[in-house]
Amino acid sequence: MNVSHRFVVITAIFITCLITANIIAVKVISLGPLILPAAIIIFPLSYIFGDILTEVYGYRWARKVIWLGFLCNLIFVIFAWVGQVLPPASFWEGQKAYESILGYTPRLLVASFCGYLVGEFANSFVLAKMKILTRGRWLWSRTIGSTIVGQGLDTLIFITLAFVGTPSFMLIMVLYHWLAKTSIEAAATPFTYVVVNFLKKKEAIDTYDYQTNFNPFAL
Repeated sequence: MNVSHRFVVITAIFITCLITANIIAVKVISLGPLILPAAIIIFPLSYIFGDILTEVYGYRWARKVIWLGFLCNLIFVIFAWVGQVLPPASFWEGQKAYESILGYTPRLLVASFCGYLVGEFANSFVLAKMKILTRGRWLWSRTIGSTIVGQGLDTLIFITLAFVGTPSFMLIMVLYHWLAKTSIEAAATPFTYVVVNFLKKKEAIDTYDYQTNFNPFAL
């Protein structure tokens, strides 16, 4: 497949959602009885565009984008840390604020990266397999089904690695995060249909991963 400008746009949006989610995740919001990170409003979008990539272009191309997203996020984290350790100007009073927003702890980084990789690859794998099983029908079942698995693993891994052994850790946190993310994905199903149908028509492509090697490291 020749890379089109549409593929590049979807990839850029996917990575932008991922990095934005990591930045705004430090803010905790209250939605009624639910206490959630602000990233809840955008992180599910990365899964939506991950679904679109797999559905239209196939697992092989989605795998490349997932690793590219990991690399871009790593670059961002490295230079955010470099910015933190550089000596601030004597008149600048924002060092503590910078550290509180962008000063990721190693534990949170490991949790975030592990959750992302496992969740995204599981999401893409399940969608690709379900597309074959359903013979391309019932797109809603694939997008929601893959999200239930991918977001579930992502949330479980992240919260466990980030908070287990601390007073903040509660299994109910996993359930709240998982339900919120999955609900957003389900609500966005009409949007997913519109984008998928548009891309399939414009790209003249509808990939089925019959002979695909699903090894995440087979680049």
